[in-house]
Amino acid sequence: MQIPTQKTITRRSEQIEPKIQPFAQVLKNNIRSYSMVIVLLLIVLLFQFLTDGILLRPLNVTNLILQNSYILVLAIGMMLVIVTGHIDLSVGSVAAFVGALAGILMVQHHVPMTVTVIISLLLGAFIGAWQGFWIAYVRIPSFIVTLASMLLFRGLTMVVLKGQSIAPFPKSFQNISSGFLPDVFHGKNLHLLTLVIGLLLSILFIWSEIRKRNNAKKYGFGVIPVTMFIGKLVGVVIVITIFSYVLASYEGTPNILIILATLIIAYSFVTNKTIVGRHIYAVGGNEKAAQLSGVKTKKVTFCVFVNMGVLAALSGLIFAARLNAATPKAGNLFELDAIAACFIGGASAYGGIGTVSGAIIGGLVMGVMNNGMSLLGLGIDWQQAIKGLVLLAAVAFDIYNKNKAS
Repeated sequence: MQIPTQKTITRRSEQIEPKIQPFAQVLKNNIRSYSMVIVLLLIVLLFQFLTDGILLRPLNVTNLILQNSYILVLAIGMMLVIVTGHIDLSVGSVAAFVGALAGILMVQHHVPMTVTVIISLLLGAFIGAWQGFWIAYVRIPSFIVTLASMLLFRGLTMVVLKGQSIAPFPKSFQNISSGFLPDVFHGKNLHLLTLVIGLLLSILFIWSEIRKRNNAKKYGFGVIPVTMFIGKLVGVVIVITIFSYVLASYEGTPNILIILATLIIAYSFVTNKTIVGRHIYAVGGNEKAAQLSGVKTKKVTFCVFVNMGVLAALSGLIFAARLNAATPKAGNLFELDAIAACFIGGASAYGGIGTVSGAIIGGLVMGVMNNGMSLLGLGIDWQQAIKGLVLLAAVAFDIYNKNKAS
């Protein structure tokens, strides 16, 4: 019997043919992510038609980003909380409390902006650690702990502000939410730097997708058909180009969009490429099995809530900078919008399932709906009712898929 040499094994591995997945199989395997992208596009087209083209005007697109930035930041953190099988009802109140503290420090005591931001984020981490301790180590349900914190920090916000608003913030702090990147190319009618950024993003996306496809083929993993792959590249590049042009037609790239992009890339990397990310999904999928496998489940849960506290603080700073004031009513219903964004974006109510990109798409769905209904003059009462129905439909869709898979 001839023993295969290393050269023979290498030659055989090089001859592995990649499996080309049919379109129906690709659609079935990615029904969650694809369906919400399609829903988002349909909602955009619907409101673009109903508002006579106002929705996608450069000014309104920029406003969409600015108006929903703090919810998208919360949605990223909330997604990790939901993946671990928990919930956080306190993020809106924490955001309000941190914004109030920032107002007192900067407006009343003239503390430098950088120092105030650092103190605010550390306070958010401390609040998250305080909640994480009760949830992870004392084993009190997250619903109870965060509900108590919601009431606590809402009350503390009223106490420190004494029922009044604090304003205005320094211009440098306002620029976090209302500032734009300067155009180093000095374009006249278009913000050329934004167009350059869009071009670089398109090139980076194409390179990344080709590299990912080649690696899959190299190891014999399934890949989508070439025509579908090219169509995906063309479609995404068109979207990036149009989006860049729309932003360039107004003031260019908002500063908050850079912050959001950084968070999305960082958290996507952590959840998809690191051991920490795998442990988070393991805890949410089956906590007992994860613990038996050596995962420090209590530490993971604790760290997830510390992270949520930091992002809630960041959201509070962004909202205060956007409003240019610290108000007692800040952060009202933020937690519900963030939770809805995660569930609409494909996170499972049972834990263990969810993505950063899905949470962002869910947040954009909510944001476009809010903006579109406001442009149509629909009252806040009907807006809340419609958002409730959309959330219920998203969770029902999740349960349907789970039952169908089992």
